[in-house]
Amino acid sequence: MPAQPSAIRRRCAGAAVAAVTLALALSGCTTYDTQSPRSARNAAAKAADKKGATSAALPAGSVDCRKAKCIALTFDAGPSEHTPALLKVLDEKKVRVTFFLLGHNHVDKYPQLVKEMGKRGVLGNHTWTHRRLTDLKPAEIRTELERVDTSVEKLAGTRPTLMRPPQGRTNKTVAKVCKELGLSLVLWNDTASDYATTDSALIHKRIMKDAHRDGIILLHDLYKGTVPAVPGIIDSLRAEGYTLVTVPELLAPAKPEPGKIYKP
Repeated sequence: MPAQPSAIRRRCAGAAVAAVTLALALSGCTTYDTQSPRSARNAAAKAADKKGATSAALPAGSVDCRKAKCIALTFDAGPSEHTPALLKVLDEKKVRVTFFLLGHNHVDKYPQLVKEMGKRGVLGNHTWTHRRLTDLKPAEIRTELERVDTSVEKLAGTRPTLMRPPQGRTNKTVAKVCKELGLSLVLWNDTASDYATTDSALIHKRIMKDAHRDGIILLHDLYKGTVPAVPGIIDSLRAEGYTLVTVPELLAPAKPEPGKIYKP
């Protein structure tokens, strides 16, 4: 069940360096077109210019990541027994994050936490059973996503518009189904392999190593060592001048586009 994004990322990076199509295929990586947060913002600004607007408008209360040094903190595969402790940290640090919720044994096991998570940030979709979507038929992909969307809307009153594919694996079929369901795909650039360690100091070190402006951090609130690392990660990011935002804030004034894949 746990995602192993860093292993996938390392295999993909090696294949990209080789720049050989066969190597990509053998690596298990999936090729797709992505858009970075910065390019999304630039595109929104150009569109505003064409319409004669002086600048693209931001949602009320949003941070302007065209000016601020922004980074998005995201958590996959919750809620879990560790989520209440995470929510307490977010309250204390006054940070809003993006949650990509897992359905079976998570949303259905901790329904009372879903609404509380929605108060601390944006609720996204991480599928119902964490199946690799690129192995599924369109109808199966739709079922994996719609079950989470429907459950989250019922519990929190808002329907997800963002999703994160398990292991970061996606393709044209997955993107097409997401577009039909009104979901944008969100990948990442910074993770700590927290599924493989309970060492909170190591998790902290790994996140800070790859942090950069307009980045998207991936953590999991279901693993024992992760939540204890979060206060220090937040403090260290702020000490380096970062403003922590949600994924929609990172993209603003662009709005997440269904079927589009966003990756720093």
